[in-house]
Amino acid sequence: MADNSSIARRWQDFRASKTQLFWACAACIGATLIVGFTWGGWVTGGTAKDMVTSAATGARAELAAAICVQKFVDGPDATAKLTSLKGTDSWKREDMIEKGGWVTLAGADKPVAGAAILCVRQLMDAKPPMAKAAKSSG
Repeated sequence: MADNSSIARRWQDFRASKTQLFWACAACIGATLIVGFTWGGWVTGGTAKDMVTSAATGARAELAAAICVQKFVDGPDATAKLTSLKGTDSWKREDMIEKGGWVTLAGADKPVAGAAILCVRQLMDAKPPMAKAAKSSG
C-alpha cells in the first residue's frame, strides 16, 4: 500500500516520539559544539588563559625591545657598539644585549624574557647613520 498523500500532509501528520526528540536535540548540541570549537573560534578556559599569558609576555617583550633599541641608540658610541654587535656571532648577540643591561627595565633584577632577540633583530636592521640621526633628533 503506497501512501499517496503529499509531503506537506505527511509533515503535518508527523508526531515525533520522545526518543526521536531526545536524539535530535543531542545531535543539534553535538553539531553546535563541533562547529563552535572548529570554526567558531571557541576555546576552553585553559586555552584562553594560555593565550592571555602568551599575549602579555609578548607585549612585555616588544615594549622592552623598543626601550632597548632606544637606549642602545642613545648610548655613547652607538655606532661603534652597533658595528661590534653586527660583527659578533649570531648566538652571542642576545647575551651581549642582556649583559649591556639594555633589556633590563628599571627596578627589575632580570632581563625581560624574549626582549633580547627582538632587540637584536631591530638593531641588525638599523644602519649606523640612522643611529646618529635618531640620537640627534631625540
